[in-house]
Amino acid sequence: MIYATLFRVTLPETALEIAALLVLVVDLGFLRKASLQARVISAVLLGVLGCSAAVMAMPLQALGGLTYPESTDLLLASGGYTAIAQMGILGLTILTLFLLVGSDFTQHVGEYVAVVLMAATGGLLIAAAQDLLVIFVGLELLSLGLYILTAFAKKSGKSAEAAMKYYLFGAMSAAFLLFGFSYLYGLTGWTNLHEIMRAFYSSNVINSSPLVYVALVMIAAGLGFKVAAVPFHLWAPDTYEGAPAPAAAFIASVSKVASFALLIGIGTAAAHVFDNMHGGIVTFSSGPAPKWIGFPGPWSLIVALMAVASMVFGNLAALAQTSVRRLLAYSAIAHAGYILLALAYFSHSTLSTNAILYYILTYGLTTVGAFGAVAVVERVAGSDRMDAFLGLSKRNGLLAAVLLVLFLSLAGIPPLVGFWAKFNLFAAVLRVYPAGLGIGLVALAVAMSAVSLYYYLQVLKRVFVMPAVDDTPIKANTVTMSVLVFIALAVVVLGCLPGLLQNWMGTYYAGM
Repeated sequence: MIYATLFRVTLPETALEIAALLVLVVDLGFLRKASLQARVISAVLLGVLGCSAAVMAMPLQALGGLTYPESTDLLLASGGYTAIAQMGILGLTILTLFLLVGSDFTQHVGEYVAVVLMAATGGLLIAAAQDLLVIFVGLELLSLGLYILTAFAKKSGKSAEAAMKYYLFGAMSAAFLLFGFSYLYGLTGWTNLHEIMRAFYSSNVINSSPLVYVALVMIAAGLGFKVAAVPFHLWAPDTYEGAPAPAAAFIASVSKVASFALLIGIGTAAAHVFDNMHGGIVTFSSGPAPKWIGFPGPWSLIVALMAVASMVFGNLAALAQTSVRRLLAYSAIAHAGYILLALAYFSHSTLSTNAILYYILTYGLTTVGAFGAVAVVERVAGSDRMDAFLGLSKRNGLLAAVLLVLFLSLAGIPPLVGFWAKFNLFAAVLRVYPAGLGIGLVALAVAMSAVSLYYYLQVLKRVFVMPAVDDTPIKANTVTMSVLVFIALAVVVLGCLPGLLQNWMGTYYAGM
């Protein structure tokens, strides 16, 4: 391994780590006696500069990523879907950092921003990882940061409870994941995704082993926790409700982009091996291979079952919520189900990759705005209950308009970007599997999207239709409001001009 190449591939991660250290030095060393507002602004600006430096470092990464010594197999990928996911992680991190301005849940702002940057570093590693060991290290770096961020509101009992539940479930899921990885290594003798796929698709002995089923179930459990898929979702409602709003926005957006980028990496590794071994035409002893791809055996079935359970349970459970944060949590479970549907039937081409990336980037953007809007109301009303939003249109018309755009986009109403995200995702599933089951699964997803419109409208009814109990105007921090307006405008513009994001994503595949 050439260490100069390793350094070039990890330039964005290095930039974030340096920024995290600078934030700690400046906040704890030079601004100890400064006002809280000055420390917050300083920490946020340094964090944003660090993320910006990471963005600017991405074109300097080694072309083709980092390979093993004397091998063409990747250890860390660069370009393509990896670069798109990493850009999304950095952009969403910047937005969540801006939400910290005006918050008062902690006095330790330097430590908070440093943990955010280090967690984002884990997300970047996950998006690029092509080896089981690197995947696990990246997941743990991200997860440990998320546990800490959840508990950062030290005066809140809900925050401590949510962090404890999140940590316990996370530790258990890490054990499942590592257990599954160990079986994969034992079966194939490799930790590299490409070599593992090559071993699977060239050996019927490995495919017929019952340990394959154990390994894939364990891996599905571990990764299902990361994306809050049913039945590994139990941490999500309490965490979304108890974590500080900026931390909840980070968990709901950045961690999802990183985790789904990892699942995309599994599919693309399998597609790469297929194309190299068989020229894209794969046959097994049982007959022709399906058009979708991933781990062999029951992988597609496991992921499809998790997708269906997440779509149905997430949307139906959201109907009964009175807390908007918990509503967003169950909504996130449902959205994870939609994405898992495309991952269950993952195409050999970039069709599924592009549809999933489009969805997770636009969903992450919208979710950050939703949590930011909820935080503004919560800061004034002292609650995130639906009744706290009564008469919001008269108390802060601009914030109500932002909430209208974001919630309708989450429901998939045209011409907002959420509609195109779902359209592309469901179309990708039908392109890969146009038979009866594929049509049935997409029909179920569309029906569940219709259900989601009901509970989003329950919030909007209180915002625009029902009278306010308290007519006191709700004032938002200028920075926070500017970020929310920017996100709402982006949702509208990307919805009216869906080709903008698609064309931008296409530039990362040029020349590959």
